[in-house]
Amino acid sequence: MSPSPVRFSDLVSEQSRAEIFATVLTSGPLSRTQLAQRLGLVPSSVTRMLPPLLEHGYLHESDAAPNGRGRPQKMLHVNPDKHIVVGIKIGPAQVSGVVTDMAANVLARLEEPIADRTPETVLSAAAALTLRLLEQAPEAADRVLGLGVGVSGHVDSAAGVCRYSALLGWNKVDVAGPLREATGLPVVVNNDVNTLVVAERWFGQGRDVDSFAVVTVGPGIGCGLLLDGALFSGASGLAGELGHLPLDPVGPMCSCGRRGCLEALAGDRAVLRHLQDAGVPCATIDKAMDIARSGSGSAQTVARSAFAEAGTALGRGLAGMCNLLNLQKIILAGEGAVAHDLFGPAMNQALQAHAFSTAAHDCDIHVDPVTHDLWARGAACLVIREAVGAAIS
Repeated sequence: MSPSPVRFSDLVSEQSRAEIFATVLTSGPLSRTQLAQRLGLVPSSVTRMLPPLLEHGYLHESDAAPNGRGRPQKMLHVNPDKHIVVGIKIGPAQVSGVVTDMAANVLARLEEPIADRTPETVLSAAAALTLRLLEQAPEAADRVLGLGVGVSGHVDSAAGVCRYSALLGWNKVDVAGPLREATGLPVVVNNDVNTLVVAERWFGQGRDVDSFAVVTVGPGIGCGLLLDGALFSGASGLAGELGHLPLDPVGPMCSCGRRGCLEALAGDRAVLRHLQDAGVPCATIDKAMDIARSGSGSAQTVARSAFAEAGTALGRGLAGMCNLLNLQKIILAGEGAVAHDLFGPAMNQALQAHAFSTAAHDCDIHVDPVTHDLWARGAACLVIREAVGAAIS
């Protein structure tokens, strides 16, 4: 029997109340005075907007002893047990998922390899994984809030459609519709790197800054943006396609069918191509890392050169982004981030060389080789975020 959806969005429809929920979620427990200060509101405004969230059990207040002299303050907390949420990450080789509570704590996790990348196969696997995850959650039918899905490429979140994914070979694929029909749940779909932006903003390295990018390295080069405290997706969900920034008009062919994209110069295939062109047999990026770190002779020299060349291209791309957006932080993530020791020095050198004025100095580079759990947890956060109707704050 399909789980029944919960219309939480009907309850919390005003942006101000949504911001209250998101702030308590990410920074709580907070007193009403502390919450007002964080939101830039007067305490009376916060008090006026809190009742629906308290009455319906999304927030609760508990007494806490004061640190110094004075009366105990009532502290606001998110009620993590109010609902559960499912998050799914669709990758080129597998689908992975989690069930979380309303504080995005992971309650269950599963992953499943996929036989091929056709939409039918992948979405069927995602639906089956969702239902298996819910079987592990107590009283799921009464508590489930929705399903969040992260998928690579150009994603129209409003329509729930993947317009184009070079990595998956998808073109105009309805993601939300089939999953909604198969699971009976409300479905929120977004670019997979955007799910990492949400997760990093709420729980990770993005909590202390208002403008940052998550850049993923690996088979592709992905990017998600948080600008002035809000997830930025562009006019149609296309913002952040850093991997398809054209750098070399006569460069190698990219998966998108164009030449010289950053992804074609800095992704895994670029490293492997460099090795193969130099006569060093290497079938996987893991093997390339092994050769670069512990190989010997000319093979090691070629492998290190391959990673350095990829790092140089990536640094030029990051410099362009810093010049345009004057970011406070870039978080390098994805499977390929584990090779930062190999490509990082060349990347930093190129970033410094091509950044304008203080753009590179203003931007902190942080490496976070995320797990599949964080991708899927970020997808779950999409549901919580949309449910409260809030910009990330």
